[in-house]
Amino acid sequence: MQEIEQILNHKFKNANLLKRALTHSSKSAENYERLEYLGDSILDFLVGDWLFKNTTLNEGQLTVLRSHFVSENYLDEVFESLGLEKFAITGKSMGKTIPKAVKADMIEAIIAAIYLDSGLENAKAFIERNFHLDGYASVQDTNYKSRLQELVQAGFKCAMKYLTTKTESGFSASFYMDEDLIASAEGLDKQSAEQACAQKAIKVLFKE
Repeated sequence: MQEIEQILNHKFKNANLLKRALTHSSKSAENYERLEYLGDSILDFLVGDWLFKNTTLNEGQLTVLRSHFVSENYLDEVFESLGLEKFAITGKSMGKTIPKAVKADMIEAIIAAIYLDSGLENAKAFIERNFHLDGYASVQDTNYKSRLQELVQAGFKCAMKYLTTKTESGFSASFYMDEDLIASAEGLDKQSAEQACAQKAIKVLFKE
């Protein structure tokens, strides 16, 4: 318990809260699910509060950034960066690999556990230490897919889709609005191809 408290930089008054936050339903009925529900709301609020107070971004930009910082992928990164896998309490049915969704849920449960143990300010401190919110500018600059989706939804009534295929050198991505091809781009992997495609589409549609 002492080791994980040092990692989290929080000394629990009620150690059972931390144990529960790390326990999956495959192991016990006393698991993280209710804590995860609460932690999800706390995380949404505290990330939104930080972005509102520390940036001058508009509503759409704030929404995109908050979605990034509370996403399953990002929570998985936080879990991995803290090295929490060895502390997870799971049953045999889970197998050797903890799914990304479970790791994300455990981070939210830990946030709730800290809140219930010591209040909102300590939950806020945990998030600010580990979520690197001050790096929002790099997220804003590189998340072209989210930016494109936001702009299209605000200005058009149409369906959007990416068609991404494997090529000899990597991947090729094309962006469509309804059946109209807007832009295409290539990348070494699927994600980079779609991001490059979205960046081109923004320039075509909005001259940004």
